[in-house]
Amino acid sequence: MKTVLIPTDFSKNSLHALQYAQQLFKCERACFFLMHTYGEEVYGAYKTVAKEDVERLKEEKEAQAQKKLDEMVNSVIGEPPNPLHNFETVASFDTLVDGINDFVDEMNIDLVIMGTKGETSNHNTTFGSYTIEVFKYVKCPVIAIPEDFEYRQPKAILFPTDYLLPYKRRELKLLGDLAGKFKSKVHCLYITDFDELSPRQEDNKLFLEGTLSKPYLYFETAPVKNKVDIILEEIAKKEAGMLVMMNSRHSFFEDMLYRSTVDLLGLKIKIPFMVMQNIKR
Repeated sequence: MKTVLIPTDFSKNSLHALQYAQQLFKCERACFFLMHTYGEEVYGAYKTVAKEDVERLKEEKEAQAQKKLDEMVNSVIGEPPNPLHNFETVASFDTLVDGINDFVDEMNIDLVIMGTKGETSNHNTTFGSYTIEVFKYVKCPVIAIPEDFEYRQPKAILFPTDYLLPYKRRELKLLGDLAGKFKSKVHCLYITDFDELSPRQEDNKLFLEGTLSKPYLYFETAPVKNKVDIILEEIAKKEAGMLVMMNSRHSFFEDMLYRSTVDLLGLKIKIPFMVMQNIKR
């Protein structure tokens, strides 16, 4: 059974992410954990609340969160409900990233699915600051769902990679299971001006090929130029239904994040964006 965590701030975008998750695992057993972290709501109000009233405020925020979580579950269960799906709710007095990481460890979560931005995000960008924090620091694969994306099976998946990272088997297995289920084509795209791979790259490529045995796998190259433009061009050319990247220190993805080019990508990407982690769990 898949265990899926859905962080929510009760925005339309987070509800949309939950509905996407239900469709993605429509035909298999899954437990969806809906989590709302309210630590920052309490700390944010701390300046205007007397110290002795903090515990009361925590109880109020928890009760409010639990009520909204229950309402959210009731709104998506369906009639009749999917017998393969279970729903659990979690109101956590914590920050978003810490709350997710602790719960991922505690429940051995397979996947986090969330909206690309929340209620308070800048509407001129696709990826909100909280989404980028989760991408970078959560020790679990994350899929971010654009708010206007209409669900469709990802028949083509674009996976830009430089083969320099030692991939985690569990991360690749998740991708392989998803792609295999939909009989997807996974296009591994290496952006380079060189014809040959180093021995380390060859080993990682072989590991990738051996682990992603269920989907149709393609290895392709593109000449070096603006990476964002190449990715967007390949998404359009392949009619990709999902973009996948690997996050690790000194990786292509981290380079994109710290140079803020993810904002340029996010302004134009209209498909789910999956970030696999190379961080030890």
